[in-house]
Amino acid sequence: MAHTMIDIGVNLTSSQFNDVSTVLSNAQENNVKKIIVTGTSVQESKNAISLCQDFEEMFPNMLHCTVGIHPHEASSFSSSSLKELKNLAKHECVVAIGETGLDYYRNFSSKEIQVKSFSKHIELAIDIGLPLFLHERDAFDDQIKILKSFGQDLPKSVIHCFTGSQNNLAEYLDMGMHIGITGWICDKRRGENLRAIVNQIPIDKLMMETDSPYLLPQNMPKRPKKKINEPAFLDYVASQIALNRHESLDEIKFATTENATAFFNLAKE
Repeated sequence: MAHTMIDIGVNLTSSQFNDVSTVLSNAQENNVKKIIVTGTSVQESKNAISLCQDFEEMFPNMLHCTVGIHPHEASSFSSSSLKELKNLAKHECVVAIGETGLDYYRNFSSKEIQVKSFSKHIELAIDIGLPLFLHERDAFDDQIKILKSFGQDLPKSVIHCFTGSQNNLAEYLDMGMHIGITGWICDKRRGENLRAIVNQIPIDKLMMETDSPYLLPQNMPKRPKKKINEPAFLDYVASQIALNRHESLDEIKFATTENATAFFNLAKE
């Protein structure tokens, strides 16, 4: 029997997905049994919850989601949006706070508002007892400083779509973070560093994600015409990880499923 997988990061509310039921059917056919839909703004978090509810009957227990404001959208953060997120987090399909963190690569929002939004997301996660789904790009020093400032209160956290350096990885792991690996690892050029260090992630801290519709795995023998990534392609991420670690592909699928189930407090099948 093929091992099932969990995709911990899917932007399923994206307009690029015009037929969600087919995307979910494709995922199931390719042994992706659960999907965490990423919330990136108050509205997208609401949309993520709606998707979970709308498809619950057709795909029971398959969809869960996060609620949060992505650092790109941090300029929309306010005390009222924080209240809205707190209310949204009460929905039973919500399993984490995020996507939150810092992104100095594009700086769509000022550093100051990003830092404020990030800190308030962490406080919210502590307050309601949910884990954190974290984003970080070109902002490691500030991000780790903020995370460390919460000390023992910091909830369990996953660095989603990790693409950082060996030293970044070591510091995140020292803090007990989980690490999410995407199709970035399949990119011939950009993924070279990640392929070299992915074997340094303890197997009990490793999780997998597509970040679809983005980051289409480059190791696909035949890529879809529209180049839209799907949860159904998670197997390509798993295969590339297996090539760069000591465990077998089956062991990686089993471990990452166990890790995601425990981290997001999902029901075991």
